[in-house]
Amino acid sequence: MTLNNAATLRMTHAALSRRREGRPFSLVFVSSLASMYPMPLKATYAASKRFLLDFAVALGQELKPSNVRVLALCPGGLVTTQAAMRGIAAQGFWGGATTNPLEIVAAKTVDRALRRSGVYIPGALNNALTFAGKLLPRRWVAAAIYHRWSKAQQQWNPSELNPAKPA
Repeated sequence: MTLNNAATLRMTHAALSRRREGRPFSLVFVSSLASMYPMPLKATYAASKRFLLDFAVALGQELKPSNVRVLALCPGGLVTTQAAMRGIAAQGFWGGATTNPLEIVAAKTVDRALRRSGVYIPGALNNALTFAGKLLPRRWVAAAIYHRWSKAQQQWNPSELNPAKPA
């Protein structure tokens, strides 16, 4: 929460206080596909990323008259570290299907940030899942995500499900 939210607020304030008045300015907030859903077993992470999404959308509207573009990036999995790769692999088909190449996501994010404000969800499947998640009752979505994540965590990091039991 400190990194995702408090640090982001401080960095945003510092960046905006140093911008040149009247010149185009872009801010990119790295949220997550997780921000779209209630996520059992990742509740704090998803909630902190939801804050970033809502903050970016609201700030983008506030700063529109000031020529400031604000983009919220909501990627699915990104292959950034060995731990991320293990987590993606543990999710099986869905882990791979919701993961997008980091280089493409980065390039498209920069392009979008320079052109407009809004929300960028990389990948057609991720957009479809986001849309479906808005149609279904949140309780159902939470149950489906719990089912998916509990299986993945058993493979990836069993100690997270039962901290008393060694991995």
